[in-house]
Amino acid sequence: MSTGAHETARTPDFADVPEAPRSDDPALLARLGLALEDAGFRAERIAELLGTEAAEALARDQAVPALRVLRRLEAAAETAPSADRRLAVLVELLLLARPVGSGDLEAALPGIRVQDLEHLRLVETAHGQVRSLVDLDVHQADDGFHLWIASDHSAFQRPGAPLRRDHVLGVGGASQTLVQITDPRPAAVALDLGTGCGVQSFHLLRRVDRVVATDLSERALAFARFNLVLNAQALRLDPWDLERRIELRQGSLLEPVAGESFDLVVSNPPFVITPRTPGEDASSRYTYRDGGREGDALVAELLGDLGSVLAPGGSAHLLGNWEIRAEDVERGGGSLERAWSRRVEGWIPAQLDAWVIQREIESPQAYAETWLRDASEHLEQQRWEKAYAAYLDDFEARGVAGVGFGWVRLDRPAAGRTSPVRRRLEHIGHPAQQPVGGVLAEAVRRELELERLGPAWEELHLEVPEHVTEERHGRPGAEDPAVILVRQGAGLQRTAVLTSAAAGLMGACDGELSVRQIVEALGMLLGWEAPAGQRSQEALDLLAQTRSLLVDGFLEPAAEDAAAEDRAGAVRA
Repeated sequence: MSTGAHETARTPDFADVPEAPRSDDPALLARLGLALEDAGFRAERIAELLGTEAAEALARDQAVPALRVLRRLEAAAETAPSADRRLAVLVELLLLARPVGSGDLEAALPGIRVQDLEHLRLVETAHGQVRSLVDLDVHQADDGFHLWIASDHSAFQRPGAPLRRDHVLGVGGASQTLVQITDPRPAAVALDLGTGCGVQSFHLLRRVDRVVATDLSERALAFARFNLVLNAQALRLDPWDLERRIELRQGSLLEPVAGESFDLVVSNPPFVITPRTPGEDASSRYTYRDGGREGDALVAELLGDLGSVLAPGGSAHLLGNWEIRAEDVERGGGSLERAWSRRVEGWIPAQLDAWVIQREIESPQAYAETWLRDASEHLEQQRWEKAYAAYLDDFEARGVAGVGFGWVRLDRPAAGRTSPVRRRLEHIGHPAQQPVGGVLAEAVRRELELERLGPAWEELHLEVPEHVTEERHGRPGAEDPAVILVRQGAGLQRTAVLTSAAAGLMGACDGELSVRQIVEALGMLLGWEAPAGQRSQEALDLLAQTRSLLVDGFLEPAAEDAAAEDRAGAVRA
């Protein structure tokens, strides 16, 4: 057993939790990190070793293509480069959860003994073979920095084995989406609510002074602490004093931070709708996804309470889902895409700005299938049918016609703001170009800036971003188009339908003339009439559409106006 050079008076919280990796030996973890780096255990090297197709299949939890590559390397061991052989051992053990020889493992990680990895609870040995106890994945962020992240094995790594009730998720599509929709601006103090293995905290630490990370699960917090210590250098942490920048706390939802306030909150909460059963307790739930509430009550509760921990000017970003009730569908003219927003908006406190984007809708049947497979319930037919029926009974009891999934941004207005709260709830089902966190933040900032400017916003000089294109559709031979569209090639990739006047205005937005000057010129050209001293209805409509196009990113301030906005923002900050 290896021990570090430093001894502490007590074991730090969550550093030695049963059936979870240990993080009470920072010196050993530092050596492990150096050994992993020396072995090339990084995303780009793994992709190079496996090839693009096998690496992409592995990202989809399909191991066969990667195994075929490794078997070929094994067959050509005498001629294969030693660096490839070392990396192949780590891929097999840590990513594919297949046993490897103890000698091969120690050769792959010079300076690290199998006993060291056993001490950290990363592996177990039997008959000269080493088997991984955790998934140790490689995560490469958009800005290029990379991390090693420990979590529980996923279903493909342990085929046929059910998930633990206190399963700790690794880096998945949901966690990466949350990173990508979060406001990327620096902040003083942030809350990572439901941290799991710590993914959100890792990204927050790149731009936030201090982070508080909470979770109901002690095992999850142990995994998070292990990952923080292992990646201390990349995250600019002191592994002997993590608490200087990040604090881990155990508890349900907002209970561990009651009475505190944060500039930024992020959360992928346990929102999965789960049929409740008489006499159930917490030990029967999948704690990583099931908050123990009926239906979508957990999301409703969280949206209602988050304002209590948001500092003035602070924002919260989270993923969630919500039931779309049949009665709302009837009132919404039969459209699920229009029926969902009334219930969700009712959950949001009156004093908060809100922007909710519904990304997809699933039927009750599809929803049940998704989450039953997630927990490997399909492995036993009888159990699958019983659980499936329970889901349908549960949805039927509340008149659920569908379940919406989406993104939520909440903002507490800054001190002194007098404008009304802003509410935007919309369905955007088409693909978006991630990350969109900066796009959402810029839209919020522009809307607030336009409110501050008042009528003076018409003096802005605007330009059309490079990624925006125009389409015109009409009957062959027609003099004028029937439809004019503008499309975004970036961000939310919206499409907007333009009037002829709006198309003319966008065509004139080259930074030379102000919005007011362009509108007046169009009014003269098109013969808009209005009483003296007043504006025509056509001009008012055009100004309203221009404002929307500016907020949504189809237009942007010209360079000089943008620089002036930045200077004004810096002064206000």
